[in-house]
Amino acid sequence: MAVADHVNIEHFMAGVERRNPHQTEFIQAVREVAEDVFEFIKDKEKYHEYQILRRMAEPDRVISFRVCWEDDNGKIRVQRGWRVQNNNSIGPYKGGIRFHPSVNESVLKFLAFEQTFKNSLTGLPMGGGKGGSNFNPKGKSEHEIMRFCQSFMTELYRHVGHDVDVPAGDIGVGAREIGFMFGQYKRITNQFTGVLTGKGLAFGGSLVRTEATGYGAVYFLESMLQHIKKDLIGKSAVISGSGNVATHAAEKILQLGGKVVTLSDSQGFLHDPAGMSQEKIDWIKHQKTVKRGPLADYCQAFPGSTFHAGERPWGVPCDVALPCATQNELNGDEAATLVKNGCIAVSEGANMPTNLDGIKVFKQAGICFAPGKASNAGGVAVSGLEMSQNSARISWEESVLQDQLRHIMKGIHERCLEHGARPDGTVDYVKGANIAGFVKVADAMLAYGVV
Repeated sequence: MAVADHVNIEHFMAGVERRNPHQTEFIQAVREVAEDVFEFIKDKEKYHEYQILRRMAEPDRVISFRVCWEDDNGKIRVQRGWRVQNNNSIGPYKGGIRFHPSVNESVLKFLAFEQTFKNSLTGLPMGGGKGGSNFNPKGKSEHEIMRFCQSFMTELYRHVGHDVDVPAGDIGVGAREIGFMFGQYKRITNQFTGVLTGKGLAFGGSLVRTEATGYGAVYFLESMLQHIKKDLIGKSAVISGSGNVATHAAEKILQLGGKVVTLSDSQGFLHDPAGMSQEKIDWIKHQKTVKRGPLADYCQAFPGSTFHAGERPWGVPCDVALPCATQNELNGDEAATLVKNGCIAVSEGANMPTNLDGIKVFKQAGICFAPGKASNAGGVAVSGLEMSQNSARISWEESVLQDQLRHIMKGIHERCLEHGARPDGTVDYVKGANIAGFVKVADAMLAYGVV
């Protein structure tokens, strides 16, 4: 009996669930990939024989450590930190660091697993990893954040390096936090290397890195629309989130002729029927990053808009949607509402923001749906370019980086088409991304033998 004959997805997933009890986010991410990959490898004995998908779904290592720091009142605080190094078959581990109360091992394992496929899709030599802490930076002073970041890096430094593992920023970790961590790494190791990306321009950072994830999600959306002979001109866009990814996605939609009518935060969503100008987007950037105030204040600054507390924006009629906030923020019922209201394309700017029910709705409706591992790869793509610049001790001009980002996103779209095209001319971008991301990593793993 061939190996493939007695292995099926439910048997495989039962093993994943047994080995990772109660890790719902991680199990969800593995199932989403496995559903497509199992079909692809059913007649490819080598992948079964060498247990490639099983090995991908088992991180190389999960590092957990205590982070002690002192608050401004002299009180000792204790958090937990992690680094999940999932797979380095095609390059050093690469993935962000997240500081948020929701961070736990399951969330980070899901993100590291997704990152492995996302990084593969970029075509750059980067493996998959993710890290973070349940530390909540909201309400903390700058000195408290600095002390926490220094303590976090005092543990993390021994597990990272420019040829080993190169973290970046994520939710709760921006240029300020990267600067604090890089300074501590440099102080401990006496080395100035590209061990972190998302750095400030004064010490090895890259132009376009701040904009890259949001811009990349829109570039992928643009490619999907071009494939069905459409464009963004005059299209209305519903976007969730109001952080770095969401605001830059809004900015690029505007530049390409679209109209952004919503953004959101943890308190609810903002609806501006007139559309958001660059002035309005800049106001939101300042409000969220400098004043650190609520999005609801927008309504006072720009009359005619409304804020809907405790709600998500998916009921607002639109042509395109970009979920750019967090995982599982768009469910099956909300996906059905988007389709009913005429939405023709969805491009994920966050990691796994659409749950499995929502994905099924979009697939059945046949609309263009880009999973985050493809559409939000712009950030890590420019992080990879930052690594190249650091290694060569050079800095590329913005126009060069913009061209490279757009080229990389078009390349990801083409890889998705290769494996996701349906006979009727539509494209299953989820399947295309999963298989294209899998093949590159899998073939490298086969080349190494059993390691």
